[in-house]
Parts: sequence; C-alpha cells; structure tokens
Amino acid sequence: MTKMTLGSYPHMLGFEQLEQLLERTAKSGNEGYPPFNIEQTSDFSYRITLAVAGFSDADLSITVEDRQLVIRGRSKDDGAGRVFLHRGIAARQFQRSFVLAEGVEVGEATMENGLLHVDLTLNKPETVVQTIQIRKG
Repeated sequence: MTKMTLGSYPHMLGFEQLEQLLERTAKSGNEGYPPFNIEQTSDFSYRITLAVAGFSDADLSITVEDRQLVIRGRSKDDGAGRVFLHRGIAARQFQRSFVLAEGVEVGEATMENGLLHVDLTLNKPETVVQTIQIRKG
C-alpha cells in the first residue's frame, strides 16, 4: 500500500510542515500520566490544566521548543526514612508535549490546589488580499 502524503495533492502547496507536525504529535505518546484537560476559555484563548498533586513549583518546568509546549515534572523523593504501607500518590517524573499551531502563544502558568494551569492565546493574522499584476513576456 502506498503512503499518501500532503505532497501527493497538487492543490496543497507548502503543507509539508503540517504533515511533520502530525507525525510529531503521533509520536509524542499517549501516556495517561498526568491527566489533563484542555478548555477553550474564549474565541482566541485556551487553558491546559494538568493534575500535578505532590509537585511543587520548583519540581515543574515549562518550555516552548520548536512550536511544541513541553511540561516536565521531576519530584524529589522525600520518602527517605519513611515506611509506606500503601503509596497511591504518584510522584514519578513526567513529560507532556503539546504541538502548538502557528500564532499560538503561551501566556502565564499558575498552580492552584494541585492543578497546573497554562494559558494560551491565538493571535489571528489579518486577512490580506493581494492582487498580482500580469506582465507580458
């Protein structure tokens, strides 16, 4: 079976980057930890919320790398000398990645009640109408 690419369609010029973004998103993994929500807070803004109970601000890092929002958590194991009869609160390290569309900017991040909120805004580009003059050859 032949793999169909966006380059196979003659009317879709310059969409190779979109194909690369889709492949990168598929490879980012479907791990379920930590759980998260994505909500639309207005027509041009979004909020990603991650459940990060047990992590402090110092344990978390948020970076934007090549149009990809990367949230990492590394909890310091403070269980030294403690004996757990049951340990159900996960404190393992994690990395969550979100591919950002062009024009999406990362705003502020806040921690509240064990939830990390990251606000995003979409800057809509102005519609440009351009007339191309035809020269005689």
